[in-house]
Amino acid sequence: MRYALLYIFTIVLVNCAFTVVPIFFLPGGEAWSPVALIVGFIFVIRDYAQRAIGHKVLLAMLIGGAISWLMASPEVALASICAFLVGELLDWSVYTFTRRPFSQRVLLSSAIGTPLDSAVFMLMIGMFSWPSVIIMTASKMLGATAVFLMARQRERREQMIAARG
Repeated sequence: MRYALLYIFTIVLVNCAFTVVPIFFLPGGEAWSPVALIVGFIFVIRDYAQRAIGHKVLLAMLIGGAISWLMASPEVALASICAFLVGELLDWSVYTFTRRPFSQRVLLSSAIGTPLDSAVFMLMIGMFSWPSVIIMTASKMLGATAVFLMARQRERREQMIAARG
């Protein structure tokens, strides 16, 4: 349950940040929000929440979106919900159909879902730019890689213990 609560909290936190952190304009005139750098942490937390509560993670995402609607802005909350739904559906597909170890599912689902999730969110808040999508995707993949490495190490330890006992 703690990962689900943390997931809800980080959704609200990042959505509020998108409404208050200033936007920078890159040399090509494209808008970029520095909040894009921290979005990856949400996806790491989501992976753990999904592992802990399964498909109920969709309810946690909707709660985070509803609170964001009240605390951030309706536009950012709606974009967030739509982007998370895209990411969740892709994650669900990977987690349900691949039957791979958790560590591999984290990496695979992130590689498939994060570029689409990022693009949907940035389009819906009217700030789409390739640099923003690339930075958001890279931050999410950095977080996913960290989880992959930690989970793989734990899986190997568990395999060694199982082989001994």
